[in-house]
Amino acid sequence: MNLQRTYTVDEAQRKLENYCAYQERCHKEVKTKLLEMRMIPEAIDQIVVHLIQDNYLNEERFAKAFVSGKFRIKKWGKNRIIKELKFKDISKYSIEIALNEINEEDYLNTLDDLILKRIDQINEQNKFKKRKKVADYLLYRGWESHLIYEKINDYL
Repeated sequence: MNLQRTYTVDEAQRKLENYCAYQERCHKEVKTKLLEMRMIPEAIDQIVVHLIQDNYLNEERFAKAFVSGKFRIKKWGKNRIIKELKFKDISKYSIEIALNEINEEDYLNTLDDLILKRIDQINEQNKFKKRKKVADYLLYRGWESHLIYEKINDYL
């Protein structure tokens, strides 16, 4: 017999307040969590509205934190960040505001660093194959192709 805990709206609301206070969350993560707790749609809507009104849940703030972390720590490019935020159902408006937080000079310097680091890691004598391997690596990480090829030509 599968006995899963049931929650009152107040209990679920407190649990989700803690969930959101621990780290920034997007609406999709919160709704998924509430569905896992087997809450009914009316309760989910009520709790989400409460979390937004009490500033536990803020899409723009989530997007900024996400962009900052993925760029600074994982060194993702804008394309990959946008793709991941869209997957989390973040609005185009919030995505644009968050991406504007990235300093353009830092962005280009990070790309330079990644290119140089990757060039050192690849043991390929053929210049064209090496260039392709570096480009593929950066494209996977979400860097814009025109920037990649422009910069790779400076180094290879």
